[in-house]
Amino acid sequence: MTITRRQLVQAFGASAALGALHPFAAHAQVDQVKVYFGFPAGSSGDTVARRVAEKWGGSAFSKNAGVVENKPGAGGRIALETLKAAPADGSVLALAQVSAIANYPHIYSKMNYTDKDFAPVSIAAVMHHGLAVGPMVPASVKNVKDFLAWAKANPKDASYGSPGAGSTPHFLGALLGINSGVDLRHVPYRGSIPGVTDVVGGQVAAMVTPHGDFIANYKAGKLRILATSGEKRSPFLPDVATFAEQGFADLTTEEWFGFYAPAKTPAPVIAAANAAINAALKDKTVIDSLALVGLIAQGSTAEEMGRSQKHEFERWGPLVKRIGFSAES
Repeated sequence: MTITRRQLVQAFGASAALGALHPFAAHAQVDQVKVYFGFPAGSSGDTVARRVAEKWGGSAFSKNAGVVENKPGAGGRIALETLKAAPADGSVLALAQVSAIANYPHIYSKMNYTDKDFAPVSIAAVMHHGLAVGPMVPASVKNVKDFLAWAKANPKDASYGSPGAGSTPHFLGALLGINSGVDLRHVPYRGSIPGVTDVVGGQVAAMVTPHGDFIANYKAGKLRILATSGEKRSPFLPDVATFAEQGFADLTTEEWFGFYAPAKTPAPVIAAANAAINAALKDKTVIDSLALVGLIAQGSTAEEMGRSQKHEFERWGPLVKRIGFSAES
């Protein structure tokens, strides 16, 4: 059968119209997506990766549910270094905390990746940090100003733990000390749980870490949460005042986990991945699972994620310089 020029033009027009109606038409659905995550299984971020990825099966993005591969170490950098070398076809993503992209360049003089190596896909979950104290600190200490007054009067015991040197919680504690003129000794841990255990056991006075890691002990009366870092009070701790409410607005921070793809991933693939991620984050089972670890399910466009990342990079540069910390210090 001979196809006339008119029929060819009509066919092309129909195809273009279908592409406009189905923005993922140019995207070849992948069989299964692998998600790299730079911390151990069982951590709060790992919960995000797994609960979201398991919802992708049958979407325009992926035929099957995604699988998570944990690559712990170097504060999450190993997972991102692995993603950098991965195929840019939608088959591999990584979930990372924004600080791994926005803060680390101000901390490490040598890194094996830059923000240019990755394409933002979507924010997935937001976490607030908290300041908590344990039995080393008298029960009369009920807020941040009380804690600073106690720390000033007890310099030998005036310490705070964080989940790691160079982490956002480390910097929040450092800024609290600098802004108040109180010397707070930093005690870095390898993750939140060992530090929280020491606070509860009275080996260290205080801890700054994602507030979800405090909630079980807080409800059990084993520690007191003095403040949280969000712009508004945490929905999981509505009775705890924010740093800003207590006069420390500079400590307002809402850190997020987000999905990244390799830099050269085509736009239709990013769009399909973004749609699948945001659909998963509206699922009640996902929302409830994240709430159990103190995380707020929250999606975004790729553009919004990129703007937020840029804002965090610009914000933390001068703050890290003011704190005077580097990985070599």
